Amino acid sequence: MGDHKERQPVRVGAAVRRRRRTLELTLAVVAERSGLSVPFLSQVENDRARPSRTSLEKVADALRTTAVELLAAADPACSVDVVRGEPLAEGDFTARTRALVRGHHQLHASEFTGDHDAGREFQHRNDELMYVADGAVEIEAEGRAYRLGRGDTLYLTGGVRHRWRATVPDTRVIVVAVAEHIEAVQDRTR
Repeated sequence: MGDHKERQPVRVGAAVRRRRRTLELTLAVVAERSGLSVPFLSQVENDRARPSRTSLEKVADALRTTAVELLAAADPACSVDVVRGEPLAEGDFTARTRALVRGHHQLHASEFTGDHDAGREFQHRNDELMYVADGAVEIEAEGRAYRLGRGDTLYLTGGVRHRWRATVPDTRVIVVAVAEHIEAVQDRTR
């Protein structure tokens, strides 16, 4: 079994849709600019059709970008990626941060080990979950302080200002967040 990412076909539809929406264009406008049909473009955006190289270049031109840029922003069709833990020497409490998810995805996950800059305030556009794998932390959010121990979680909706610090040396915190490039829908009716 390998720890590498298998080479998979890409799904360019989401990248095309994101670019089109960023430019505030309708499918009809992109169809007119590219010479391709609205139904075909809709199928491309929903990953029900894979455009040829020529069609992708036409779409890219209509979206004022390049086929290479669209492919770079594309999602893999499917992927499995293992990120191995790093062995630590006994008693090594050096502060570390490591990404638990590689690449450009819809979520980010990081592991923070050891001490953390308690003075730094964070405010993320999208939702975030903090999980205390080992040790203990104090988190200040929305004017309240929370003490979390091993196994505890704290959920923050997008936009909540917060700061945190480890209260014991062997603390490990896992932070999982919706990626900044994702436009999360704000449902404040609850």
